[in-house]
Amino acid sequence: MPGNVAFLEPGAPLPAPRAGGPAGLVAVGGDLRPETLLDAYAKGIFPWYEEDPILWFCPDPRMVLRPRDLRINRSLRRTLRRGRFEVRLDTAFGQVIRACAGARRPGARGTWINRDMIRAYERLHALGFAHSAEAYREGRLVGGLYGVAMGAVFFGESMFTGEDDASKVALVCLRDQLMAWGFEMIDCQVPTPHMARLGATAWQRRRFLRALQEALRAPTRRGAWTIDPAIAGAGVAT
Repeated sequence: MPGNVAFLEPGAPLPAPRAGGPAGLVAVGGDLRPETLLDAYAKGIFPWYEEDPILWFCPDPRMVLRPRDLRINRSLRRTLRRGRFEVRLDTAFGQVIRACAGARRPGARGTWINRDMIRAYERLHALGFAHSAEAYREGRLVGGLYGVAMGAVFFGESMFTGEDDASKVALVCLRDQLMAWGFEMIDCQVPTPHMARLGATAWQRRRFLRALQEALRAPTRRGAWTIDPAIAGAGVAT
């Protein structure tokens, strides 16, 4: 393990992420209390581990999606025009995070969304910092995503889909709402081909941390989120 990795006691603050190596491991240990998680996100750090101890990362490069850069291909545009899905915000956070935990991912044997993580993010949701976007088909939840919002940043955590394009429609609708609220970026954490196809790009950690501190100057929109009617009606069923 790199020598510049901090070992944390419960309740200890996260270190400056600039100390992390290229792989991004910044610290080991600590806890998942709301105060710890919010301190981590404000510093560009997130937890990512399968079993104890907790591992904290700030990778270099960092995958970032500017809301205006989201790519919507022709197939997804057709899906949006047909209005196959109803999209809601913050009406089924617990279902979404558990569906993300159960989603199969290529090359992965398990999930980092364990019981402790689920409880931790449900606490953040109850405090108004964690949010979900949900796609429904005939009243049944078929896709969605969740993350944490602070300032003008949405820190995306995970997404799942049970039908083609369901999670993408949820993302498009969330993106439209974030743009209406003046959000500057969606943090996608680590580079993946899927997010690259959707328009996310890899930023050097230094660039991401500078942009993050600027975006955190905006007030945090806490509490339960809802979609503006004009956005909800612009391509999805209501």
